[in-house]
Amino acid sequence: MLLHLPQLLSTEALAGIQQQLADAPWADGRATAGAQAAQAKHNQQLPERWPGLPALQQQVLDALARHPLFFSAALPQRIAPPMFNRYAGAANAFGNHVDSAVRHLPDGGLVRSDISCTLFLADPASYDGGELVVEDTYGAHRVKLPAGDLVLYPAHSVHRVEPVTRGQRLASFFWVQSMVRSDQQRRLLFDMDQHLMRLRSQHGEADPAIVGLTGAYHNLLRMWIAC
Repeated sequence: MLLHLPQLLSTEALAGIQQQLADAPWADGRATAGAQAAQAKHNQQLPERWPGLPALQQQVLDALARHPLFFSAALPQRIAPPMFNRYAGAANAFGNHVDSAVRHLPDGGLVRSDISCTLFLADPASYDGGELVVEDTYGAHRVKLPAGDLVLYPAHSVHRVEPVTRGQRLASFFWVQSMVRSDQQRRLLFDMDQHLMRLRSQHGEADPAIVGLTGAYHNLLRMWIAC
């Protein structure tokens, strides 16, 4: 499932993050890439030991917790600490790759990467290129979102970032270990949840059909949950 979540960050939060990134140190992004990805990766990242990173990470995590669609879409069990990258100048692209199935965390823990997430942080009019291209059985999907918007997509997808030819592309990226491993099952649960919310707004919580469908949703979740 490839899903666009609009306005994850408020205007004020986005401006604060952009200001902090303007003065932040940037390092070679290949430091956190696997062997295959490192050959295709040409960008910069905030160092994991930079003192300002934890506050930025917490802002993104807090925004995820507030967004009405994120939990329904991702059903998160664990979220890897968000990282931040920049594409500009000679470090301007990331070729085709697949994200590692398991991410090693700074604290020694592990996260299974079921869902990849990219939070766009730069005004798309301020840079040329830089589209996230996600490939699936329906072809290549090109994603370039407004600053503050998030895209979720299956971590097993082949994807890339096109070269940035003007300006700089700033983003936060991270992975989610979902309670439901299957992308198809998460898609069905998400669709069902969204339709249930519409029905509740029209007919109320006590309608017998809505009670029954809500029970079916939760029973499917119990059957498919992997944690």
